[in-house]
Amino acid sequence: MTVHKRVRPFNTRDTYPEQNLDNDLCQAVVAGNTVYVRGQIGQDLDTSESVGIGDAAAQADQAMANIKMLLEEAGSRMEHLVKLTIYLVDPRYREPVYRAVGRWTKGVHPISTGLVVSGLARPEWLCEIDAIAVIPQEEGQ
Repeated sequence: MTVHKRVRPFNTRDTYPEQNLDNDLCQAVVAGNTVYVRGQIGQDLDTSESVGIGDAAAQADQAMANIKMLLEEAGSRMEHLVKLTIYLVDPRYREPVYRAVGRWTKGVHPISTGLVVSGLARPEWLCEIDAIAVIPQEEGQ
């Protein structure tokens, strides 16, 4: 039986105290050799402080830094990214956000899907990025 590894478990009542929520979640799940990373935003994972208020590129940069950190905690790396999903609250943020993402994925060539949404969990968040990556298997396995 495969046991999934949960990376950075949390409860939404702690991360969203202004909202009446009580959901047990985590930042990433390792299932087999696949890593699924929860949507990341312009928020420091260790302090929960929002960063880059009003700056979509800075928020995307923080989201990608979070993804890198979570992939490494899960046993993967940025070069093993498979797919990104990028959510924007305004299509005018596409260029600055994608430029920021591109700096983190240079030479990696993941697939990606971009969506424009009416809003995210907090009004100051301008973009959200989730990711799927693999943990490479040793040769001969």
